[in-house]
Amino acid sequence: MTRALDGIDKRILDELQKNGRLSIVELASRVNLTKTPCSERVRRLENSGVIKGYCAILDPAKVGINHVTIVHITLAQTSDNSLDEFNEAVKEIPEVQSCLMIAGQFDYVLKVRTRDITHFREILGEHIGKLPGVMQTHSFAVMETVKESDEIQMMTDS
Repeated sequence: MTRALDGIDKRILDELQKNGRLSIVELASRVNLTKTPCSERVRRLENSGVIKGYCAILDPAKVGINHVTIVHITLAQTSDNSLDEFNEAVKEIPEVQSCLMIAGQFDYVLKVRTRDITHFREILGEHIGKLPGVMQTHSFAVMETVKESDEIQMMTDS
């Protein structure tokens, strides 16, 4: 059984989401702990899977993939096998930044990041449209990203 997160754990997670490169000494200072207990807590959070990993966050414009398209996908059928086949295949398309199975008028929402509209059209025709079970797609070009975050806001106990 996983131990519940306390206030110090939540502060550690908040600080690491802001800057995953903090030294243990700096992190300990920010959460009012000494080095050893802070290090032990971080190790526990990593070992329990609460912290899944650390990564560099890239600027899409500076690496040439600033075009974002949202794609709604409807499958021909939604049996467990059909969903499993789609789920595995979509993971192989690097331009698909996220894939969400939803309840509603369609089955999935994809966030696709490409160089430009021509590159997106290529990915749609050669990869997304050929995913197992795809019956229909609807694409929406994103004009501006107003807010985007991978941070998870920790709810305070109240």
